Amino acid sequence: MISILYSDEFLDHDTGSFHVENAGRLKAIVSALQQAPWHNQLDWLTPTSIDWLPDRLMKALHAIHPPQYVEAVKRLAHSGGGRLDMDTVVSLHSYEVALLAVNAWLDGVDRVLSTGNPAFVIARPPGHHALATRGMGFCLFANAAIAAHYALTQPGIDRVGILDWDVHHGNGTQAIVETNPQIAFCSLHESPQYPGTGQADERGQYNNVLNFPMQAGSSLADYEPIFKEQIVPFFQAFQPDLLIISAGYDANQADPLAHLSLQPSDYGIFTRYCQQICDRLLFGLEGGYDYGALSQSVVETIGQLV
Repeated sequence: MISILYSDEFLDHDTGSFHVENAGRLKAIVSALQQAPWHNQLDWLTPTSIDWLPDRLMKALHAIHPPQYVEAVKRLAHSGGGRLDMDTVVSLHSYEVALLAVNAWLDGVDRVLSTGNPAFVIARPPGHHALATRGMGFCLFANAAIAAHYALTQPGIDRVGILDWDVHHGNGTQAIVETNPQIAFCSLHESPQYPGTGQADERGQYNNVLNFPMQAGSSLADYEPIFKEQIVPFFQAFQPDLLIISAGYDANQADPLAHLSLQPSDYGIFTRYCQQICDRLLFGLEGGYDYGALSQSVVETIGQLV
Protein backbone atom coordinates (compact mmCIF):
# COMPACT_ATOMS: atom_id res chain seq x y z
CA MET A 1 0.00 0.00 0.00
CA ILE A 2 1.13 3.53 -0.80
CA SER A 3 0.35 6.04 1.95
CA ILE A 4 -1.28 9.30 0.83
CA LEU A 5 -1.20 12.14 3.37
CA TYR A 6 -4.03 14.56 2.59
CA SER A 7 -6.64 16.76 4.27
CA ASP A 8 -9.35 19.04 2.89
CA GLU A 9 -7.99 21.63 5.33
CA PHE A 10 -5.18 22.26 2.83
CA LEU A 11 -7.81 23.93 0.64
CA ASP A 12 -8.21 26.65 3.30
CA HIS A 13 -4.93 28.37 2.43
CA ASP A 14 -6.64 31.10 0.41
CA THR A 15 -4.29 32.76 -2.08
CA GLY A 16 -7.00 34.64 -3.98
CA SER A 17 -8.99 34.15 -7.15
CA PHE A 18 -6.15 34.57 -9.65
CA HIS A 19 -3.14 33.04 -7.87
CA VAL A 20 -1.70 29.98 -9.65
CA GLU A 21 -0.93 28.22 -6.35
CA ASN A 22 -4.53 27.56 -5.38
CA ALA A 23 -6.79 24.91 -3.91
CA GLY A 24 -7.80 23.64 -7.36
CA ARG A 25 -4.40 22.00 -7.70
CA LEU A 26 -5.12 19.58 -4.87
CA LYS A 27 -8.70 18.95 -5.96
CA ALA A 28 -7.43 17.91 -9.41
CA ILE A 29 -4.84 15.54 -7.93
CA VAL A 30 -7.27 13.90 -5.52
CA SER A 31 -9.87 13.40 -8.25
CA ALA A 32 -7.32 11.84 -10.60
CA LEU A 33 -6.02 9.45 -7.94
CA GLN A 34 -9.53 8.36 -6.98
CA GLN A 35 -10.12 7.40 -10.61
CA ALA A 36 -6.80 5.59 -11.12
CA PRO A 37 -7.14 1.85 -11.89
CA TRP A 38 -5.09 1.01 -8.79
CA HIS A 39 -6.90 3.44 -6.46
CA ASN A 40 -7.69 0.61 -4.01
CA GLN A 41 -3.94 0.22 -3.36
CA LEU A 42 -3.75 3.69 -1.81
CA ASP A 43 -3.98 4.19 1.95
CA TRP A 44 -5.44 7.67 2.51
CA LEU A 45 -4.33 9.13 5.83
CA THR A 46 -5.32 12.38 7.52
CA PRO A 47 -2.29 14.26 8.86
CA THR A 48 -1.86 14.55 12.61
CA SER A 49 -3.83 17.51 13.93
CA ILE A 50 -1.68 20.46 14.93
CA ASP A 51 -3.29 20.18 18.39
CA TRP A 52 -1.93 16.65 18.84
CA LEU A 53 1.78 16.06 19.45
CA PRO A 54 2.45 19.82 19.51
CA ASP A 55 5.92 19.24 20.96
CA ARG A 56 6.90 17.10 17.96
CA LEU A 57 5.62 19.73 15.54
CA MET A 58 7.20 22.79 17.13
CA LYS A 59 10.51 21.06 17.86
CA ALA A 60 10.79 20.04 14.19
CA LEU A 61 9.68 23.47 12.99
CA HIS A 62 12.02 25.43 15.28
CA ALA A 63 14.95 23.23 14.30
CA ILE A 64 14.76 25.07 10.95
CA HIS A 65 12.82 28.31 11.50
CA PRO A 66 13.56 30.65 14.43
CA PRO A 67 10.55 31.17 16.73
CA GLN A 68 10.50 34.86 15.81
CA TYR A 69 9.82 34.04 12.13
CA VAL A 70 7.16 31.45 12.98
CA GLU A 71 5.46 33.97 15.26
CA ALA A 72 5.60 36.64 12.54
CA VAL A 73 3.73 34.34 10.11
CA LYS A 74 1.18 33.59 12.82
CA ARG A 75 0.63 37.28 13.58
CA LEU A 76 0.23 38.16 9.91
CA ALA A 77 -2.36 35.43 9.39
CA HIS A 78 -4.32 36.17 12.54
CA SER A 79 -4.41 39.88 11.75
CA GLY A 80 -6.34 39.03 8.59
CA GLY A 81 -3.49 38.11 6.27
CA GLY A 82 -1.19 39.85 3.84
CA ARG A 83 1.89 39.01 1.80
CA LEU A 84 5.41 37.92 2.70
CA ASP A 85 6.47 39.09 -0.75
CA MET A 86 4.74 39.91 -4.03
CA ASP A 87 4.00 36.21 -4.73
CA THR A 88 3.59 34.74 -1.26
CA VAL A 89 0.13 35.15 0.25
CA VAL A 90 -0.77 34.61 3.89
CA SER A 91 -4.51 34.42 4.55
CA LEU A 92 -6.50 34.09 7.76
CA HIS A 93 -6.04 30.30 8.00
CA SER A 94 -2.64 30.01 6.31
CA TYR A 95 -0.64 29.63 9.52
CA GLU A 96 -2.62 26.62 10.74
CA VAL A 97 -2.70 25.12 7.25
CA ALA A 98 1.07 25.53 6.89
CA LEU A 99 1.58 23.84 10.27
CA LEU A 100 -0.67 20.99 9.14
CA ALA A 101 1.44 20.68 5.98
CA VAL A 102 4.54 20.32 8.14
CA ASN A 103 2.77 17.63 10.16
CA ALA A 104 1.85 15.82 6.95
CA TRP A 105 5.52 15.72 5.91
CA LEU A 106 6.51 14.50 9.41
CA ASP A 107 3.78 11.85 9.29
CA GLY A 108 5.09 10.87 5.86
CA VAL A 109 8.53 10.26 7.34
CA ASP A 110 7.03 8.20 10.15
CA ARG A 111 4.91 6.20 7.73
CA VAL A 112 7.78 5.37 5.38
CA LEU A 113 10.01 4.32 8.26
CA SER A 114 7.33 2.22 9.96
CA THR A 115 5.99 0.42 6.87
CA GLY A 116 8.97 0.44 4.49
CA ASN A 117 6.55 1.52 1.74
CA PRO A 118 6.55 4.87 -0.09
CA ALA A 119 4.36 7.79 0.95
CA PHE A 120 3.15 10.85 -0.95
CA VAL A 121 2.25 14.11 0.81
CA ILE A 122 -0.44 16.06 -1.06
CA ALA A 123 -0.27 19.32 0.87
CA ARG A 124 0.00 23.04 0.42
CA PRO A 125 1.49 25.59 0.80
CA PRO A 126 4.66 24.23 -0.81
CA GLY A 127 8.00 24.72 0.92
CA HIS A 128 11.21 24.48 -1.06
CA HIS A 129 11.73 28.24 -1.52
CA ALA A 130 11.26 29.08 2.17
CA LEU A 131 14.45 30.27 3.83
CA ALA A 132 15.01 29.87 7.55
CA THR A 133 13.90 33.44 8.30
CA ARG A 134 11.87 34.35 5.23
CA GLY A 135 9.04 32.86 3.21
CA MET A 136 9.08 33.41 -0.54
CA GLY A 137 7.95 31.86 -3.83
CA PHE A 138 4.54 30.72 -2.50
CA CYS A 139 6.30 28.95 0.42
CA LEU A 140 5.93 29.62 4.15
CA PHE A 141 7.81 26.78 5.88
CA ALA A 142 10.60 24.60 4.45
CA ASN A 143 8.72 21.29 4.46
CA ALA A 144 11.36 19.07 2.83
CA ALA A 145 14.23 20.42 4.94
CA ILE A 146 12.13 20.09 8.11
CA ALA A 147 11.27 16.50 7.19
CA ALA A 148 14.92 15.66 6.50
CA HIS A 149 16.12 17.04 9.85
CA TYR A 150 13.27 15.26 11.62
CA ALA A 151 14.15 11.97 9.92
CA LEU A 152 17.70 12.22 11.24
CA THR A 153 16.31 12.13 14.79
CA GLN A 154 14.73 8.73 14.14
CA PRO A 155 16.46 5.41 14.96
CA GLY A 156 18.59 3.99 12.16
CA ILE A 157 18.52 7.12 10.00
CA ASP A 158 22.02 8.53 9.58
CA ARG A 159 21.82 10.05 6.09
CA VAL A 160 18.96 11.61 4.13
CA GLY A 161 18.89 12.54 0.44
CA ILE A 162 16.66 15.24 -1.04
CA LEU A 163 15.94 15.24 -4.78
CA ASP A 164 14.15 18.35 -6.07
CA TRP A 165 12.74 17.99 -9.60
CA ASP A 166 10.56 21.10 -9.47
CA VAL A 167 11.24 23.46 -12.38
CA HIS A 168 12.45 26.10 -9.91
CA HIS A 169 15.59 25.66 -7.83
CA GLY A 170 14.87 24.73 -4.21
CA ASN A 171 16.91 27.63 -2.88
CA GLY A 172 15.45 27.43 0.62
CA THR A 173 16.10 23.71 0.95
CA GLN A 174 19.67 24.04 -0.29
CA ALA A 175 20.46 27.01 1.96
CA ILE A 176 19.21 25.10 5.00
CA VAL A 177 20.81 21.69 4.37
CA GLU A 178 24.08 22.43 2.53
CA THR A 179 26.00 22.78 5.81
CA ASN A 180 24.80 19.41 7.12
CA PRO A 181 27.04 16.45 6.17
CA GLN A 182 24.16 14.04 6.87
CA ILE A 183 21.98 15.49 4.09
CA ALA A 184 22.65 15.44 0.34
CA PHE A 185 20.66 17.72 -1.97
CA CYS A 186 20.20 17.54 -5.74
CA SER A 187 18.10 19.83 -7.93
CA LEU A 188 17.21 19.92 -11.61
CA HIS A 189 15.70 23.26 -12.59
CA GLU A 190 15.22 25.61 -15.51
CA SER A 191 17.84 28.33 -15.78
CA PRO A 192 17.53 31.25 -16.02
CA GLN A 193 14.35 31.11 -13.98
CA TYR A 194 13.06 32.15 -10.56
CA PRO A 195 14.70 32.48 -8.04
CA GLY A 196 18.01 32.73 -9.93
CA THR A 197 19.94 30.35 -7.67
CA GLY A 198 21.30 26.82 -8.10
CA GLN A 199 24.45 27.18 -10.18
CA ALA A 200 26.18 24.07 -11.45
CA ASP A 201 29.41 24.83 -9.60
CA GLU A 202 27.78 24.85 -6.14
CA ARG A 203 28.85 21.80 -4.17
CA GLY A 204 27.87 22.49 -0.56
CA GLN A 205 30.13 22.47 2.45
CA TYR A 206 30.62 18.68 2.29
CA ASN A 207 30.34 18.04 -1.46
CA ASN A 208 26.72 17.26 -0.68
CA VAL A 209 25.02 19.51 -3.26
CA LEU A 210 24.48 18.79 -6.95
CA ASN A 211 22.66 21.27 -9.22
CA PHE A 212 21.62 20.82 -12.84
CA PRO A 213 20.47 24.07 -14.49
CA MET A 214 18.36 23.03 -17.52
CA GLN A 215 17.90 25.11 -20.65
CA ALA A 216 14.46 26.14 -21.88
CA GLY A 217 12.96 23.40 -24.04
CA SER A 218 14.72 20.55 -22.21
CA SER A 219 12.87 17.25 -22.45
CA LEU A 220 13.23 13.66 -21.23
CA ALA A 221 16.09 13.21 -23.70
CA ASP A 222 18.02 15.84 -21.73
CA TYR A 223 16.95 14.71 -18.27
CA GLU A 224 17.39 10.94 -18.51
CA PRO A 225 21.17 10.85 -19.08
CA ILE A 226 21.58 13.14 -16.05
CA PHE A 227 19.54 10.79 -13.88
CA LYS A 228 21.35 7.72 -15.15
CA GLU A 229 24.92 9.00 -15.22
CA GLN A 230 25.02 11.58 -12.41
CA ILE A 231 22.06 11.69 -10.02
CA VAL A 232 21.77 7.98 -9.30
CA PRO A 233 25.56 7.56 -8.78
CA PHE A 234 25.68 10.71 -6.60
CA PHE A 235 23.03 9.41 -4.22
CA GLN A 236 24.21 5.79 -4.34
CA ALA A 237 27.64 6.96 -3.21
CA PHE A 238 26.00 8.93 -0.39
CA GLN A 239 23.88 5.89 0.61
CA PRO A 240 20.85 7.67 2.09
CA ASP A 241 18.65 5.79 4.54
CA LEU A 242 15.70 7.85 3.23
CA LEU A 243 15.19 9.72 -0.03
CA ILE A 244 12.84 12.71 0.05
CA ILE A 245 11.57 13.96 -3.30
CA SER A 246 10.45 17.58 -3.60
CA ALA A 247 7.95 16.64 -6.27
CA GLY A 248 7.13 19.72 -8.29
CA TYR A 249 5.47 19.18 -11.66
CA ASP A 250 5.92 22.58 -13.28
CA ALA A 251 8.59 21.33 -15.68
CA ASN A 252 5.72 19.92 -17.75
CA GLN A 253 5.43 21.38 -21.25
CA ALA A 254 1.84 22.42 -20.43
CA ASP A 255 2.79 24.40 -17.31
CA PRO A 256 2.23 28.17 -17.51
CA LEU A 257 5.17 29.22 -15.32
CA ALA A 258 8.13 27.68 -17.15
CA HIS A 259 9.55 26.67 -20.50
CA LEU A 260 10.61 23.02 -20.24
CA SER A 261 9.14 20.19 -22.27
CA LEU A 262 8.58 17.25 -19.95
CA GLN A 263 5.46 15.10 -20.24
CA PRO A 264 3.50 13.53 -17.34
CA SER A 265 4.73 10.03 -18.25
CA ASP A 266 8.33 11.19 -17.73
CA TYR A 267 7.75 11.40 -13.99
CA GLY A 268 7.12 7.67 -13.83
CA ILE A 269 10.58 7.23 -15.34
CA PHE A 270 12.11 9.62 -12.80
CA THR A 271 10.42 7.64 -10.04
CA ARG A 272 11.96 4.43 -11.33
CA TYR A 273 15.40 6.02 -10.96
CA CYS A 274 14.50 7.00 -7.39
CA GLN A 275 13.72 3.35 -6.69
CA GLN A 276 17.28 2.50 -7.70
CA ILE A 277 18.63 4.89 -5.07
CA CYS A 278 16.76 3.90 -1.94
CA ASP A 279 13.97 1.62 -0.72
CA ARG A 280 12.53 4.30 1.56
CA LEU A 281 10.91 7.06 -0.51
CA LEU A 282 8.92 10.07 0.62
CA PHE A 283 7.35 12.31 -2.03
CA GLY A 284 5.94 15.74 -1.19
CA LEU A 285 4.14 18.10 -3.52
CA GLU A 286 5.84 21.35 -4.52
CA GLY A 287 4.85 23.20 -7.75
CA GLY A 288 2.78 22.36 -10.81
CA TYR A 289 0.11 24.73 -12.08
CA ASP A 290 -1.62 23.15 -15.06
CA TYR A 291 -4.30 20.99 -13.44
CA GLY A 292 -4.27 18.30 -16.12
CA ALA A 293 -0.51 17.91 -16.40
CA LEU A 294 -0.10 18.16 -12.64
CA SER A 295 -2.68 15.53 -11.74
CA GLN A 296 -1.58 13.12 -14.46
CA SER A 297 2.06 13.50 -13.41
CA VAL A 298 1.18 12.55 -9.83
CA VAL A 299 -0.75 9.56 -11.19
CA GLU A 300 2.32 8.52 -13.20
CA THR A 301 4.58 8.92 -10.15
CA ILE A 302 2.39 6.87 -7.83
CA GLY A 303 1.56 4.39 -10.57
CA GLN A 304 5.24 3.52 -10.81
CA LEU A 305 5.36 3.01 -7.03
CA VAL A 306 2.28 0.79 -7.14
